[in-house]
Amino acid sequence: MSLLHTIWYKLPWWILRKATWLVWLSFLGTLIVSGILLTLYIQSLPSLSTWHTVKLKSEFTRKSKVNDFESYLALEKKLFRELDAKVYDKISIEEQSIINRYTRNSLSDPKRWARNWNRTFELPVDDPKMGVLLLHGMSDSPYSLHAQAKYLHEKGVWVVAMRMPGHGTIPSGLTSIKWQDMAAATEIGMKRLSQKVGNRPIHIIGYSTGAPLALNYTFKALNDDRLRLPSSLIFFSPAIGISKTASFAVWQSRIGHLFSLPKMEWNSIAPEYDPFKYNSFAINAADQVYRVCRKVQKQFDAYDKQTLHSKSFPSVLTFQSIIDDTVTVSDTVDHLYKRLPKGDHTLVLFDINNYFSKNMLVKRKTAAKIDVLKSATGNNYTLDLISDMNSSRGDLQLIRDHTTPKDLPLHWPKKVFSLSHLAMPIPADDPLYGNENAPASPGIQLGHLSNYGEASALEISPSALLRLRWNPFHQYTEERILTFLGLERQSK
Repeated sequence: MSLLHTIWYKLPWWILRKATWLVWLSFLGTLIVSGILLTLYIQSLPSLSTWHTVKLKSEFTRKSKVNDFESYLALEKKLFRELDAKVYDKISIEEQSIINRYTRNSLSDPKRWARNWNRTFELPVDDPKMGVLLLHGMSDSPYSLHAQAKYLHEKGVWVVAMRMPGHGTIPSGLTSIKWQDMAAATEIGMKRLSQKVGNRPIHIIGYSTGAPLALNYTFKALNDDRLRLPSSLIFFSPAIGISKTASFAVWQSRIGHLFSLPKMEWNSIAPEYDPFKYNSFAINAADQVYRVCRKVQKQFDAYDKQTLHSKSFPSVLTFQSIIDDTVTVSDTVDHLYKRLPKGDHTLVLFDINNYFSKNMLVKRKTAAKIDVLKSATGNNYTLDLISDMNSSRGDLQLIRDHTTPKDLPLHWPKKVFSLSHLAMPIPADDPLYGNENAPASPGIQLGHLSNYGEASALEISPSALLRLRWNPFHQYTEERILTFLGLERQSK
């Protein structure tokens, strides 16, 4: 440093001045180029529609004067009246489409269904055996877990499914949502079930972001006697960890908000043809998932430091595809199961269809990641791998903790090479997302779209057409859940 200091001060003044000007010109040039690239990027994005820009004022937040289930439903009713007035009654002719969910009487209009599954719902029973709270994922709605609600209710379970704030209405709700708002809604759902089932068990089923919300609530209940501790946790495709780039991407959204560039607040802007799930995704939504996941890890840290625990941690059962393009599967192992205290915890991983792997149709990099996940072991949980890798006939087998496989009456459907994040909680006979044999849908059918031609001609992206939306092994997961809850031999 001393040598550089000497050289700098011995340079002629005119060289120093030119060097300073060059630095400033380089900086200015970088700013100009960055501005041009940013402008081109923004111009390349699709146009924002009414449902991307309108703000609904009646949405629940943790600051709302709402502390009970009835008040939550009352506010939600007001919210959906506002949705009708500000969106359904106001969208332009240019925005309307036969497959747009915000066009009245379109194939994607949620009101075509007997129940609007975008809203919070409750399925009561006389003399309930237990209660179950259903928590859907980010950009989803209560529809994603309605199949679980149905078969549990038939077994005598009082079911409450909460619509998370910012969901079930318009995608703009994702630009301002906070995970703490969803956590507050979770507490309202648990309070409702506590009132309705008394001292009987209450369980939480969480899909995707519903999983960290359930864990966050559980940790709070472990340290707060005023909150009802769930008896067990059941997860589908849990969002326990997402890419750390989400914490940096949020700055794109903040810059867009600061300079009135609303397109920059979006990770994707897509046509809204799904009646019960947003296709557009705000950067803030990913940031909130990242934040609640980080919060849960801090709660695990605090739990690990405690030497005495007055309450036992609930048992955890998880179902996940070994390949998941939405969340990081390895984090389910490393940041959930390896962190759980010893107990009756089980991770059920569904392998890929090895017919495709054997025929070299699976990427080598992907296959290598899968092999690492298959080798996972833990002293505090059970790993159940559902795979056909040891079967010559293509039958699926249960491989528990790397022991002798047990044959299962399951087979991969033709042309299905893996499950997906979306498919895990959805049965094959779902009218909206199911296969070609599913009952007729009252509106659009999204589960078996097979269209051929130039992909650029379609409103629906090729990746959306390819991604599996239904679980061919849904009955197996149902049986596992009923057994886990002690309901398999009981009738209503």
